[in-house]
Amino acid sequence: MSSWQELRFEAQGTGISVPLSEQINLLGGMLGHVIQTQASPEMLDMVEKLRHLAKQAISEQDIVLRREAIAQIKELKLQDIEWLLRAFTTFFYLVNQSEQQEIIRINRERARLLPEMGRADSIDEAVGMLHRANYPLEEVIKLVARLDIQPTLTAHPTEARRRTILYKQEHLASLIDKLRHSNPTPEERNALLYKIQNQVGLLVASDKVRASKPTVIDEVANGLHYLRNAIWEAIPRIHIDVTNAIKHHYGEHVEVPIFLQFRSWIGGDRDGNPNVTSAITRKTFSMHRRAVLSRYLNDVRELRRDLSISELHLAVSDTLHESIQIDEVEVTLAAHENRLYIREPFRRKLSFMMQRIELARDGDDIVYDSDRFLADLKILADTLEENGYEDLVVHGRLSKILLQAQVFGFHMAALDIRQHSRIHTHAVDTLFRVSRVCENYSAMTEEAKLGLLSEELSNPRPLLPRGIQVDEDLHEVLNTFVVIRDVIKSSPRALGSYVVSMTHAVSHILEVLLLAKEVGLWHTEGEDVYFPIDVVPLFETIEDLDLAGVLLTKLFEHPIYRQHLAHRDNMQEIMLGYSDSNKDGGYWMANWALHKAQKSIGNICKDFGVDLRLFHGRGGTVGRGGGRAGQAIIAMPRIIHNGRIRFTEQGEVISFRYALPAIAHRHLEQIVRAVLIAPLRAADEAGNAEIMERLSAASMKSYRELIDDPDFWAWYVSCTPIEQISRLPIASRPVSRGSVNMVDFDDLRAIPWGFAWTQTRYIVPGWYGAGDGLTALVRDHAPILKQMYEEWPFFQAVLDSAQLEMARARLDIASEYVALAADPKVGKRIHDQIVEDFKKGEAVILEITGSERLYGHVPVFRKSVELRNPYSDILNLLQIELIRRSRNKLEADEKRLARALLLSVNGVAAAMQSTG
Repeated sequence: MSSWQELRFEAQGTGISVPLSEQINLLGGMLGHVIQTQASPEMLDMVEKLRHLAKQAISEQDIVLRREAIAQIKELKLQDIEWLLRAFTTFFYLVNQSEQQEIIRINRERARLLPEMGRADSIDEAVGMLHRANYPLEEVIKLVARLDIQPTLTAHPTEARRRTILYKQEHLASLIDKLRHSNPTPEERNALLYKIQNQVGLLVASDKVRASKPTVIDEVANGLHYLRNAIWEAIPRIHIDVTNAIKHHYGEHVEVPIFLQFRSWIGGDRDGNPNVTSAITRKTFSMHRRAVLSRYLNDVRELRRDLSISELHLAVSDTLHESIQIDEVEVTLAAHENRLYIREPFRRKLSFMMQRIELARDGDDIVYDSDRFLADLKILADTLEENGYEDLVVHGRLSKILLQAQVFGFHMAALDIRQHSRIHTHAVDTLFRVSRVCENYSAMTEEAKLGLLSEELSNPRPLLPRGIQVDEDLHEVLNTFVVIRDVIKSSPRALGSYVVSMTHAVSHILEVLLLAKEVGLWHTEGEDVYFPIDVVPLFETIEDLDLAGVLLTKLFEHPIYRQHLAHRDNMQEIMLGYSDSNKDGGYWMANWALHKAQKSIGNICKDFGVDLRLFHGRGGTVGRGGGRAGQAIIAMPRIIHNGRIRFTEQGEVISFRYALPAIAHRHLEQIVRAVLIAPLRAADEAGNAEIMERLSAASMKSYRELIDDPDFWAWYVSCTPIEQISRLPIASRPVSRGSVNMVDFDDLRAIPWGFAWTQTRYIVPGWYGAGDGLTALVRDHAPILKQMYEEWPFFQAVLDSAQLEMARARLDIASEYVALAADPKVGKRIHDQIVEDFKKGEAVILEITGSERLYGHVPVFRKSVELRNPYSDILNLLQIELIRRSRNKLEADEKRLARALLLSVNGVAAAMQSTG
């Protein structure tokens, strides 16, 4: 009997599907075999003993059993704790991968069972809904033509896994897929099982924690991995899905314009990351170009293998013939290609195209560009169609490459530039001082700043004399604009928007224009303004969200900015930050403030005739705007739904959503479906604004009482692994604006703030304030709250996200972290305060939703949580013990202890499938 058939990790009895249960049992058995052979049978016994204790403690609600597990962990040697961490962390890697495979399986099954109705949350379902709502085809075509959907990859420090681990999980996924769907012979199946077991063994033996922080270039390469693989494959499918759905429901074939494109911040986002320099940004553009051209080279080579049609059997169009003649003058083919493809015009043409791509990849911009590449592909498609090969075009490799050429161009993904408004203000201050225009720009009033900026923007002369030396900060800011200028000249589509973090004033936007003017990127031509970039204000704090409408009114009324808007076709992109607003005002206030800001922004843009594209800076966790993206889109105010949307994809969200083409396709189809049906489903507050004002105010008061407690910060630092998180080498960006030992609440960034709450299982940023906020209302407004939940997508989305995080929270385990508090009385008091709000919130949410359990309307989720909890409990208890040993100096090998602590952070992150 094979080793993997002898050992089992239990998944039975949790109510999960049979295929998922079988897969977890198989992988768990393999993991058990690896533990037994790589460590010892005694270690496997320890894994089993702790797991059973944790499981029994949960089922019997017996704290004594948990204390027994804690006592056993306390007696373990450090090397044994390390092995336990490796074992349980690997288990979650395997479970996470199994659940992704289950998602793929379920979607395939639904596609087979429901071909006419369309799968739930699919594009076909969305078009079917429009059809049933009596939308005429002309309106659907207009709706699709307005679509402008742009997911944006960022390098925010929320992916705890090494790229090595991610690649091994992807390889494991491909092996599991083959095992399930390739119908292997017994011998082939056995070979596949051994390959899977080998991957499990390699996962256990591989370092889970990076030896050093990734560089920005490492992060760029990581982002490109997803762009040139799963995303590259998924985007053509999404466009084809829309075409097929219209054909299915309306009976017409419609040419669908390109509506889905990706952008990136990685290598362009310098806000808070001094490692992102102008030189790094320039290299990022180069890496994007090289990556996309390398991918084209591979795909065109495959297309050349396909198109073996001889000129003896079809009529070569004049256009194709002339195109090849031009190629023969401009490009030299290898002798063997000339000889092999003498009678195969398509292969000959594709060989010339490959040669041009290679030259362009190596830096020769003159030889080829994306427009000419696309034109060449269309020549091939037209010639094939003229000769009766339309199916070969539409259903073959060529149509896919045509779509990819339109989406990815020669730039892969447009790169945004982001910088903090403070940096621009300092640069302009220096610029004015060096040029003797003004001695202290920063100290001026906003009105005076605007007057001076307007005057200098209207003056064609540059401010800096030739050859003058400026300080390093100003030099770097101006060099960034030089890079932008150079990129726009050579590849305009490669550049995205310029995002200004912490936009508090109109001057913060005009400062960007002035800095661009200094390098010749912004200039006036009579009444016209030339500046080929969208400048995007980013509103992040509760105060900024409240005042966004006022600031935009002033901005749109400013004469020079109105000229700029006219040059940009009256299109304004505006970004909203979800992280800082939550850290500032708590979950409920942040969500309401964001909703109000969206509505205000939409109305003001409408009043000024400005075409709005809203950019949502959503994180992975609910506390940072994460959750179900489709539900969040439908929940937006009605006035916002114009088909244009951007949103960030960060850290662990990228690897979860874009590691596998099938998962990437599923995520993107849910986004497109939500944007398509939003006009049908969106609803405004309908008189419920006052209730939301009271709810958000009461919840924020409760939240601020928690975090403004004089003892809170000491409690937070002592009871959470924030110190270890700060040392986790997961990103090039620092986690705080100061040293971790001296940092305070205001300086700590929102990501590590949420990361620490997730590790301890409180998950406060995703729900806190529900108790005080909702309890005060439910006494007098219970029927209204129930109606709001049933009829208002926004309230439903916010409440569901809160109860999801509450369902993931484990306050019994969180209570064990209280033992780490410097002051036990304070530790218990603050813990009890959090528990009290949780219990009150839970009772009210269950009353509003009519459910017996938190998030009970999604049984699959509840079952997943129940499967995970015994294993994640052990990881938390191991982490607590390691923190105790670290603080009390109980281990001689402090470096090894520190590594184990970082491994525990990775383990809990894998268990929770989220970080910050």
